[in-house]
Parts: sequence; structure tokens; C-alpha cells
Amino acid sequence: MAASVRAALGDPAAAVHAGPGDLTRPDAPGELVATAAAALGGRLDILVANHALSGSDGTLDTVDAAMLDAHWQVDTRSVLLLVQAHARRRAALPPRTPGGRVVMMTSGQDIAGGMPGEIAYALQKGALASVTRSLATTLAEHAVTVNAVNPGPVDTDYLTGDDYDAVAARFPGGRWGMPDDPARLIAWLATDEAEWVTGQVIDSEGGFRR
Repeated sequence: MAASVRAALGDPAAAVHAGPGDLTRPDAPGELVATAAAALGGRLDILVANHALSGSDGTLDTVDAAMLDAHWQVDTRSVLLLVQAHARRRAALPPRTPGGRVVMMTSGQDIAGGMPGEIAYALQKGALASVTRSLATTLAEHAVTVNAVNPGPVDTDYLTGDDYDAVAARFPGGRWGMPDDPARLIAWLATDEAEWVTGQVIDSEGGFRR
């Protein structure tokens, strides 16, 4: 994974550090935050939780307890534990040290039509959207903003052919979102310019029509 990130950056010498990858483990989020903080000299200002379980899902008729538990562990529990570990480190800094940022990812599950074929995934992403404002209020005393971003359909090479073209046709611009599209919004939310934006679920979908 670290090698693929370096390749995407176009810099084989880029500082990329890998931490625990199995976020179904309850202790992995805390270890991951500690690893990141150590790599940055002990201080961690920005947390972007851009991970999720893909697949292992179903409709209301086919979803089962194992699917629900798997998505809970990865899509929701691990995110909250990452935020908790990040908040504890920020709390150890001098009061109201500026620059704290948390960005979580949702998936358009609350927009017209929902995601009836991915009930477990939609449930857990909906939980993140719902808790965004509560986390923002909780972390405000530590000068940490908390927002969630819905990136809409993004072309990460998971769809091809007619299905790919059908999704592209639903965008007014006639193209899929590319990774740089939501990344620019996330990068802005991490800047000082965005310090007055918190507790928001922001759609970055290029006008995608469901």
C-alpha cells in the first residue's frame, strides 16, 4: 500500500508510513494514530478517515448478522476509535491549539433513493453522517473541526464498459468524479481557511443525478 501511494505521488522518496491495516481489530485505530503521530514528531493535527469495507453486503432480504457486524467494525467503530485517539492527543496540547481537523467519509446514503442493495454499508455510513455534529460539538473545546464528505461516485477503476458509461451519463458534466475532485475539498477543509466550518456533511458529487 505504501508503495502504491508513493507511485501515485510520483515521488519514490516521499515520506509515506504504513500502520496497522486490519481495522477490524479494536486496538488497531489507536495504534494507527500513534504510528502517524510518531512519524510526524509526536503531533498530529489532521485525521482523514477514508476507509471502508466494500462488498460483503446485501439487500434487506439477504443481509445477515455477519454482514452487519463486519461493516460496523470497519465502517463505523474503527472511525470513532480513530477520532477518539486523535482527540486524546489534541487534548494533551495547550488549550485551544489551532489546526485540529477531522474529516470522515459518507456515501450519499441519505440522498434520494438511498442504497437498497447495500443495506449494511448504508447503515454504517449513515451513522457517521448522523454523529458528525455531535463529534463537532464534543471536539470544539480542543479547537478541532469535524466534517464529513460525500464524494459521490468516484472513478477508482472498479467499474468498466456499459455500466461505467451509464454512471457517467448521470453527471451533468458527462464524466465520473475523479479522486482529485473530493480530494481538493478535503484538502481545503484541512486548511486554516476552513476553521469556521464544522459539523457539516458536504456533498461533492458534481451534480450527480440519481
